[in-house]
Amino acid sequence: MRYTLKDYQLGAVGDVLKNLQRARDSYHRFNARSQFSLAATTGAGKTVMAAAVVEALFFGNDELDFVADPGAVVLWFSDDPALNEQSRTRIRAAASELDYRLQVVSTTFAEVSFRPGHVYFLNTQKLAKGSRLVKGVFDESDEENEHTKLPGMEDRPDTVQTSIYDTITNTVSNPDLTLYLVLDEAHRGMGTRSADRSTIVQRLINGQGGVPSMPIVFGISATVERFETAMKGSTDRDALPSVTVDAALVQASGLLKDDIALSIPTEKGSFDSVLLARAVEKIRTSSAAWEEYANTQGDVEAVQPLLVVQMDDKPSQETLVRTLETIYAAWPDLPFDAVANVFGDHEGVGHPNLHIGKQLVPYIEPQRVQDDKRVRVLLAKNAISTGWDCPRAEVLVSFRAAKNPTHITQLLGRMMRTPLARRIPGNELLNSVDCLLPRFDRKTATAVAQLLMRGATSKDGDDGDDAGGGKGRRVLFDPITLYPNAAIGSAVWDCFAALPSVTIPRKNVKPIRRLTALATALSKDQLVEEAVDKAHSHLHAVLDGRAVQYKDKVAAAREDVLTMEGEEVRGRVGGGLSYEAFAVSADPRAIEDYYKDAARILSPALCSTYVDHLVGDDGDEDDLLDAHIAVAALARVPEIAMAVEDEADRLARTWLTQSRVVRKSLSDERQAEYEALEAMSKTPEPVALDVPVVHQTDSKLRNEDGSEEELPTYAMHLMCSDDGTVPMHFTSSWEIEVLRAESSRSGFRGWYRNPDRTTEDSLAIAYEDESGDWRALRPDFIFFGTSHNGAVVADLVDPHGHHLSDALPKLRGLANFAERFAANFRRIESVAEIGDELRVLDITKASVRQAIRDATSARALYESDLADQY
Repeated sequence: MRYTLKDYQLGAVGDVLKNLQRARDSYHRFNARSQFSLAATTGAGKTVMAAAVVEALFFGNDELDFVADPGAVVLWFSDDPALNEQSRTRIRAAASELDYRLQVVSTTFAEVSFRPGHVYFLNTQKLAKGSRLVKGVFDESDEENEHTKLPGMEDRPDTVQTSIYDTITNTVSNPDLTLYLVLDEAHRGMGTRSADRSTIVQRLINGQGGVPSMPIVFGISATVERFETAMKGSTDRDALPSVTVDAALVQASGLLKDDIALSIPTEKGSFDSVLLARAVEKIRTSSAAWEEYANTQGDVEAVQPLLVVQMDDKPSQETLVRTLETIYAAWPDLPFDAVANVFGDHEGVGHPNLHIGKQLVPYIEPQRVQDDKRVRVLLAKNAISTGWDCPRAEVLVSFRAAKNPTHITQLLGRMMRTPLARRIPGNELLNSVDCLLPRFDRKTATAVAQLLMRGATSKDGDDGDDAGGGKGRRVLFDPITLYPNAAIGSAVWDCFAALPSVTIPRKNVKPIRRLTALATALSKDQLVEEAVDKAHSHLHAVLDGRAVQYKDKVAAAREDVLTMEGEEVRGRVGGGLSYEAFAVSADPRAIEDYYKDAARILSPALCSTYVDHLVGDDGDEDDLLDAHIAVAALARVPEIAMAVEDEADRLARTWLTQSRVVRKSLSDERQAEYEALEAMSKTPEPVALDVPVVHQTDSKLRNEDGSEEELPTYAMHLMCSDDGTVPMHFTSSWEIEVLRAESSRSGFRGWYRNPDRTTEDSLAIAYEDESGDWRALRPDFIFFGTSHNGAVVADLVDPHGHHLSDALPKLRGLANFAERFAANFRRIESVAEIGDELRVLDITKASVRQAIRDATSARALYESDLADQY
């Protein structure tokens, strides 16, 4: 893969491969058909995950311990040729091994059978009646046959050319091949017109007449309900567990924008032009912000943000003219070729361009919008097209009626990818998308906000799609911008920048691969000279030492590699069975299989360099074979593999710690790579907080009935509006009481409301929940004050609900954090309301931390003598 998969992507790919392996085994052993789906929100990178799955099918995946299927054939199917081409382009960009294995099934396709190790792209239109791909002879007198047989499945004389269904039949009939049908955007085309007439894709799945059904069906979509419902009608097909990607993990990854800012009228009237002009102002502001950001990053091309104007289904010429006039009045230097349309319903075939007044507004294919940087304004109607997305689209103004929120959420969901496929540290404006709704009021806009907050899925129509996102996304109404507070001294900011956060450990971490990737990055940035060689030489020494330490186990493992043991069973007619053991020497192919097993454990890169280490410069082929045997034997000793992983993890942590300060001078893009490597940890590891640059927040509290009330404002927050205050909504009165108490203390210098979502400027504390999974606790408050010697110090204060099921696990996480980082804070305290009183636990005390570890009730801790009155 050319891309490094996000942790959630790697987990999903592993689960999909397990399903495919299970399905393949069931098919070849029992002729059982299987189906399952991958459900992932818009923007999760479904095509990238699918590319990794296909690459593993063809070539195996050492990291996921998946062995290649030499007979794998993938038939990639969608209902849109443009979507197929977009998917093919994305797969080629993601998977380096698949460049020449991606073939579009043209109308002249005439191969007898699909070839293993190839992906064939096919769409519904090419299976329509009369298509050359399915051309055949049809008996017009057989009306029942006309309605029940799929085009191309009709009886045909021998003289007729091979059809696509012959190719499918031959492929499925070949016992050495496995045909995997991948349904891209699987929710489309899965509906039924009537009880006796199903869609082309359903018949393709189920087969008919002499055409067999698909052995394995794998659906990919943000919306899989229709797919699963339709598949329930398939007979004799096993439904394997669906693979569902947690939307919160997608949001936390930085692939999706964090905030959606909604702007709507606060009074009755016609405000189309007013809000359109405001949208233009926003896109120009965004352009300037991206230009400024690019300048701070060195030789980096600035993002060219796009304004999307969503029109009614049938906009009049007058409306279109007024729209362009408003845009150019607000943006006088906008080039005339910077406006394009993706209406799709053209005046006539071959005439896709629009003539608006005297201006020609050319049509552009949706999949080309992202790459054509000349286009700065896009006129659209509905959701443009399934599968379309445009990360640089940052402002949407919609002239749709308030009764149609689905059309807005569908289109907005396509604009949620971050332009650089990562979060911009500390800058919430560049991590957001604006949506202006001139024809909505507060009540109807609240419905849109609720859809967007839960990443809702449309159930209306065949083109239903979700709005993407999950926990961590915010929907803001006319937010105000917050900048660093001028009243906050530099010493406070220096203190903030020095505070530790920690990584949230992950499962299935590969420490050796992590070290190799880290060494590659350090070498690239010239932070550690020849880091890869140094890392592998270090691990070579570990292997050499452990080979001596466990020499008896290594010798036994070597014997296992060199011999194959078996048992011969003999039976006599009328007699019993006899068993006789035997052993034969392994041939070079068997040894190579053992070596591949070792590469999955120790990583291909380390195995390769260790072989070179053993063979030396003067080695011959016999030495090479012996080195492969040695590597295979070492990897079969669990103690050795564990020792190498532990040492790789230790060296990676050492290098990350040593390079922490100097890495701050790198570009955000390079720092993001190191942050991803830091996150690949087995235990919580310290990471630095990013200093916030620009934040945004609501200034009003929005109620469910659409009414609003002004939020109270507070002074001395690190980020503030123009008047030096920040509006803030607290969910409990005792949070406000904590803020008042802390801000009234002697020496108070400022405070920070720690973001409750995954951002680089949010302090995270790792804890294990009751099921053993690692989670993130993000304490509510960080207060800053002056110590007795005049130095600025930080206090971590977390109002803590003792009644929640995760209260005690969170306290234990806080205790473990204080054990390591108490020196970075003056106070680390947890506050809870017990009756009418606030009680506080001082987590910096060893006795309190031990009591937390031994406790069975969080409430009992606050009620005990260990707690004080706050």
